[in-house]
Amino acid sequence: MNFYSLNKKAPDVSFKDAVIKGIAPDKGLYFPESITPLPDSFFENIETFSNQEIAFVAIRQFVSDEIPDDELKEILNEVLDFDFPIVRLEENVATLELFHGPTMAFKDVGARFMAQCLGYFSSSADDEVTVLVATSGDTGGAVANGFLGVQGVKVIILYPSGKVSDIQERQLTTLGKNITALEVDGTFDDCQKMVKTAFLDVDLLENMQLTSANSINVARWLPQLFYFLFAYKEFKSKSKELVFSVPSGNFGNICAGMVAQKLGMPVKHFVASTNVNDTVPQFMQTGEYKPKPSTATISNAMDVGDPSNFIRIRHLFKDNFDVLNDNLSSFSFTDEETREAMKGIYKIAGYIADPHGAVGYLGLKEYQKTHANTFGIFLETAHPVKFLDVVEETLGTTLAIPTQIQNVMGKAKSSIKITEYKELKEHLLNNH
Repeated sequence: MNFYSLNKKAPDVSFKDAVIKGIAPDKGLYFPESITPLPDSFFENIETFSNQEIAFVAIRQFVSDEIPDDELKEILNEVLDFDFPIVRLEENVATLELFHGPTMAFKDVGARFMAQCLGYFSSSADDEVTVLVATSGDTGGAVANGFLGVQGVKVIILYPSGKVSDIQERQLTTLGKNITALEVDGTFDDCQKMVKTAFLDVDLLENMQLTSANSINVARWLPQLFYFLFAYKEFKSKSKELVFSVPSGNFGNICAGMVAQKLGMPVKHFVASTNVNDTVPQFMQTGEYKPKPSTATISNAMDVGDPSNFIRIRHLFKDNFDVLNDNLSSFSFTDEETREAMKGIYKIAGYIADPHGAVGYLGLKEYQKTHANTFGIFLETAHPVKFLDVVEETLGTTLAIPTQIQNVMGKAKSSIKITEYKELKEHLLNNH
């Protein structure tokens, strides 16, 4: 299968080239040339398959030209070696926990899948690949962990100084080896802008092979569809229609869920739940897309003013606003509302949600006000301990520190401070 640029001014490429390039020469995101629905029998019998088998069937059409079946199965066994439990909180509400991987964030799956793919591709290549990634929180740690020690791959992570949690910062600044952290005096949008500028810088592209591990990269983005299939496997026997509420920042996760829908997964609706960075909720009300500078919140991984992947969602629905509106709702919530939701969930179910999961819960409850006969699953995208201060202060409780987090707490932070793009460029050229 080939992948084409959504700007449609660049040549089509293979999966391998789409992964290695990250973004097309015309600045467009890559998108698969087709999405072939899976047979009805797959969904009818999905509970008989393991997670690895489900993932193999779902992703195979996108990668089989480049990765042999046996190798793909090995990659998926490496990637999916932890659980994705669903916890029932209310009669029609459950949460899908995506934080049981090595960095306790949903991005572990995509980061590990991409790292395994790049490792497979670079094993037969002479040129070193430099992975350049911006993070608003969890992406950095997941990418750093996924790529740590991968031969032929260097990783440069840009993150906004003072705008990620202490644990998130430690997960991306303490590993060393082939991982370098650049601490940017600015916002996540500034980091992302630098990354996008680098991909179009002729000086850099003549001297090195750059790729991205943000969700703009197809190998980071597509495997996120697995979560939704795993959840459907658990809840297909319910008589009520299924709704997913996804805490959304760059919109890669919810877009992958919509790809699962295009593959044939029965689902009534998706809810994109955001904090006060409400570019998409405003679009869904007005039909006008007006990106704006991001605002810092307690759900910092969603502090994105111009979400990269929303163009993919619009493309999935052929930019038909009415059809998109039938499949997607989007609501935004303040920090105060988020804290109240965290308290409410804790009081009702004794469950500790992180701020992002709480936003997902709020979006689901808002949708269910007018769609009562639905079963809703909101995604818990990160372990609450990653937002320790906010969670403990809001709930008045003390969290136990999981082993994955304890392993980085005592390590010394190592980062390089930068303020401008030219400093990033100098670092890349001097360390090539």
